[in-house]
Amino acid sequence: ELEFCTKSNEIRYLLVNATTRRDANNKIVGVVGVAQDVTEAAKHDRAVAAMANELRLLVDTANAPIFGIDVNGNVNEWNDKTAKITGFFYEEAMSQPLVQTFIVQKLRPSVQEVMDNAIRGIKTSNYELEFCTK
Repeated sequence: ELEFCTKSNEIRYLLVNATTRRDANNKIVGVVGVAQDVTEAAKHDRAVAAMANELRLLVDTANAPIFGIDVNGNVNEWNDKTAKITGFFYEEAMSQPLVQTFIVQKLRPSVQEVMDNAIRGIKTSNYELEFCTK
């Protein structure tokens, strides 16, 4: 993807393929380029990336603990508030098994059930958790 500037100083994004140009004797005499204007797609991609960054910042700085797990139960989301409450930094929490590492022992079975249900698409609202702190 290359940026081209038009006569009116507009930036256009072109996806370019270049190949050698040869004469009848197969001698290279130049280059032929074929381009596709991908400006609108590039603008869209940049807008989506900007929105994703804004959402990431919103999650990270939210005034509520936000954490998440993957399908194996390992932490894949851990915002600043969760780190502040638990004392475990993002780097310490990531990829750790949530229930076994951060939930108090007496609640582990019920929290595991809530997490398993969530993975299956069954929501649970207003469930109290007790995190282990550092």
